[in-house]
Amino acid sequence: MLVAVVPDERGGGALQPLDAAGLPAGPVRPVTDLAAAVAAFEAAQRPRWVWACGTTLYPALLRAGVRVERCHDVELTEALLLGHAGRWGEPRSFAAAWARLTGAPVPADPPPRPTAPPGHGQGALFDAPTGPPGPGVEALTRVYADQLARIAATEHPGRFRLLVAAESAGALVAVEMGAAGLPWRVDVHDEILAELLGEPSPVGGPPRRLAELAARIADAFGVRQLHADSPAELLRAFARAGVELPNTRAWVLRGVEHPAVPLVLEYKELYRIWTAHGWAWRDAWVRDGRFRPEYVPGGVVSGRWATRGGGALQIPKVIRRAVVADPGWRFVVADAGQLEPRVLAAVSGDARLAAAGGAGDLYAALARDAFGGDRPRAKVALLGAMYGQTGGAAVPALAVLRRSYPTAFGYVEAAARTGEAGGLVRSWLGRTCPPGTSGFGDDDLADPDAGGDPQSPRARAARSRGRFTRNFVIQATAAEWASTLLAVLRGELAGGGAELVFFQHDEVVVHCPAEQAAAVAEAVTRSGRQASTLLFGDTPVRFPLDLSIVDCYADAS
Repeated sequence: MLVAVVPDERGGGALQPLDAAGLPAGPVRPVTDLAAAVAAFEAAQRPRWVWACGTTLYPALLRAGVRVERCHDVELTEALLLGHAGRWGEPRSFAAAWARLTGAPVPADPPPRPTAPPGHGQGALFDAPTGPPGPGVEALTRVYADQLARIAATEHPGRFRLLVAAESAGALVAVEMGAAGLPWRVDVHDEILAELLGEPSPVGGPPRRLAELAARIADAFGVRQLHADSPAELLRAFARAGVELPNTRAWVLRGVEHPAVPLVLEYKELYRIWTAHGWAWRDAWVRDGRFRPEYVPGGVVSGRWATRGGGALQIPKVIRRAVVADPGWRFVVADAGQLEPRVLAAVSGDARLAAAGGAGDLYAALARDAFGGDRPRAKVALLGAMYGQTGGAAVPALAVLRRSYPTAFGYVEAAARTGEAGGLVRSWLGRTCPPGTSGFGDDDLADPDAGGDPQSPRARAARSRGRFTRNFVIQATAAEWASTLLAVLRGELAGGGAELVFFQHDEVVVHCPAEQAAAVAEAVTRSGRQASTLLFGDTPVRFPLDLSIVDCYADAS
């Protein structure tokens, strides 16, 4: 069953039953208590809810104690459909979709609402609807029916439907994880900061350890004072010492012999912890023993998640020591190993690589099959093919890969050539890459035989675009596999005590009572197998998950 839902600003709204084609299957039902009406429908019929924007509506439902099983998020779907049509950058909001459907002027998307740390005000029960105030639920149903028709017209509509379902389910998970929060021990966090940084400055400057390192760095350069957090000052200091550097990135500094280098590297690492996860971050983002960021499903062009505020997806391993399960509870941490190489094996249809992907260690299987047992060389070749590494040690290894697995190699090569020519490529389920910053015509200037300069800015831009599209077809599909795993696992955990509390690329963390940990681990394993089947059918490629049951997130393998 399908039910369209539109809230109003008074806690009420309107519901509209729909048939499978998105057409009205009953009268519009005005309600004064939307949360109660949704809860009643959910308990009785478990429909798929159709709404304009889950980030607007679902948090209010959760605050009212209402969880839903399934939804179709119009705004997330609109973004996918516009991208599929090569119309990146067009407004994706419900209001914009309705305007395009009716021929009205298309409004710009509203800017993302500013994110406040948790506990800084909850707002009204329901935020203002994202659509125009007049048409309401009738407009929503028409936009939904139009989206179903556009999905049916895609090259692989079954796959695209799975993409839409996984994206919409991800939006539910994101809101639920933000509400649940990641368990966080403030006392342990303080101990870590004291261990790494020393005491905080009483006047708000760098803590003791950073101040000491800055003084030692200045001494190493023979100056009285130097702002070690300033790349410009560091570059000038190295230049005065006779070392010209393009930048102060860690990989550049590691190639320099100078007594200041190890001090600068240590300073950079500790400075990042102080500014990104120090005392000010803790005071802003950790409350009542929980870290509650705002997750943004599909926030990266490849479909990977992002966050607004809090830096949840960049928590250093040392800081993860503060992520401690509640007493009597455990974390089940699952990490998909070698995910992108396995995705390449599945999507390319290369039978020989797929057979290697059926092994526990794909690189080792590849080494035995084609690289004389040399696992590092096999890994260099496969990663080089996916990421466009074409020089150095990768050259002979890529030659072996091209010869032994021509179908897989050709798959990413075709994506690269399409990107270099300015074309669009798609993931397995149909997510489409954005266009490049400049177009490339038929006169491919990256080809010196065609009379162009291979070192021209345009040719370099074309190659860069090719490296992006080469990896996009794999990374975006890997993101789809992970999102599908997450959606399936959410269903597996429904109704129990376990909670999804963290998700990052190909890693998921469940917080559960200790006695449920083994069952949760089995549910995660089942969800991974089902995600693989949903995406790739009966494939010989395995997608194993590394599972850990731990008290502290940092202890996960």
